[in-house]
Amino acid sequence: MLFRDEGDLYDQLNVTPLMDLAWNLLIVFIIMATATVQGISVALPKASASPSLAKAKTRAVTITSDGKIYLDTDVVSARDLESRLRQLRAADPALPVVVKGDAQVPYERVIEVLDIVKRVEINQVGLVTQPQQRAK
Repeated sequence: MLFRDEGDLYDQLNVTPLMDLAWNLLIVFIIMATATVQGISVALPKASASPSLAKAKTRAVTITSDGKIYLDTDVVSARDLESRLRQLRAADPALPVVVKGDAQVPYERVIEVLDIVKRVEINQVGLVTQPQQRAK
């Protein structure tokens, strides 16, 4: 029977548990990064490229198919939206805002919200879309 000498060093390092840890951290990061922008679920229009504008303090203005306006998850009127955005911008001059308009909402309603954002002088504005499915 062969016994291993207690003084021998290991020739290899098993990195499998380290890879499992890295994979789990990556999954947690992806989940947390997609949950940074709150809002109401709407059917988004399609676009060929959809850059991510999500930041830690990003506010979402959502327009549902029935024309209701939400600031994050709160229903607001156009007048209330302007006053609340002014308050938020006063607290953070570099406030980023994303506008999520349902694909069925009239274009005029989206422009109305964009005009409000412009009047409040918010410069970091993004429009949320879904990527188009490419034909095979």
